[in-house]
Amino acid sequence: MATTLVIRLSSLGDVAILLPVLYSVATKNPDDKFLLITKKPLYPLFVNKPDNLEIFPVLTKGKHKGIIGLWSGIGDIKNVIKSFADGASAGTTLNIADLHAVIRSGVIDFYFRLRGAKIALIDKGRKEKAALTRENHKKLQPLQTSLARYQQVFADLGYDASLSFTSLFSGKKEKEETWIGIAPFAKHVGKTYPLEQMETVVCLLSERPGTKIFLFGGEEEQAILETWTKKYAHLESVAGRMPFPDELALMNQLDVMLSMDSANMHLASLVNTPVVSVWGATHPYAGFYGFNQCPENALQTDLPCRPCSVYGNKSCYRGDYACLYQITPEMILHQIEANLR
Repeated sequence: MATTLVIRLSSLGDVAILLPVLYSVATKNPDDKFLLITKKPLYPLFVNKPDNLEIFPVLTKGKHKGIIGLWSGIGDIKNVIKSFADGASAGTTLNIADLHAVIRSGVIDFYFRLRGAKIALIDKGRKEKAALTRENHKKLQPLQTSLARYQQVFADLGYDASLSFTSLFSGKKEKEETWIGIAPFAKHVGKTYPLEQMETVVCLLSERPGTKIFLFGGEEEQAILETWTKKYAHLESVAGRMPFPDELALMNQLDVMLSMDSANMHLASLVNTPVVSVWGATHPYAGFYGFNQCPENALQTDLPCRPCSVYGNKSCYRGDYACLYQITPEMILHQIEANLR
């Protein structure tokens, strides 16, 4: 029997990409214990998790903040590991799957390495990603996906990391209407479809017979979404209105989701819902495409400057975000209809 400490602190999208790998490995190894260290707000993501997977919620803005907080966190982790060992047979080994590879996780690695733990560290592929996104002499080629990088870490620890996961939920219910989800926002402007063009998409979809549209977003985006619900028929905004697990359950019932290269793409992927995704400054080649999604559903323009960023947080080389503006509402509607057919 082994206890495997899995470290992936953020962000929501990265942790969502990890989930199919972690659930698959844990399910295949029921005699081992898995302890995921991640930020507390991400805890509700782990719906229907395997019984041998526990979540350790890190309070980076509270108890576990700073050097003293990190040391306190290591003590808390030790206590959880000890509780696992107390209920196990002698000879339990300790593994660490560091899927974050930052200073904080490195300190945890070092502490437990001194106590005999086996460490496996993720290769983030920084050089390849820099070559993919540089302005000149760009190397436009698909890189290893984040999911595959996670799998490699578990394989380095001796686990079979092949995927058995399909969805957080068992199936979809029969509905009389077509349900479409729209998540029009992303963290950075380089990944956000222009709102005036997105409103055109919303307007046209609202006229589709027998269709209900659900709008997803954060609390700070509620006002924009509420404006759309007042202007167009058959729209409902769920931004800030339901607990996170309920949002996942709703995504599970959608016939198709429209999103940016954002966390919502990954969340819908976890419930086996097809996602039509809009890509601007970023590119699926960087390895962050949605789990089990069809490549044709990634809408993007063929510009020599793309991608200019791995995460969409850099200034546009051209200054006009043509990568986003050149994706027309008609292109989006066509791809949504292709999925509904």
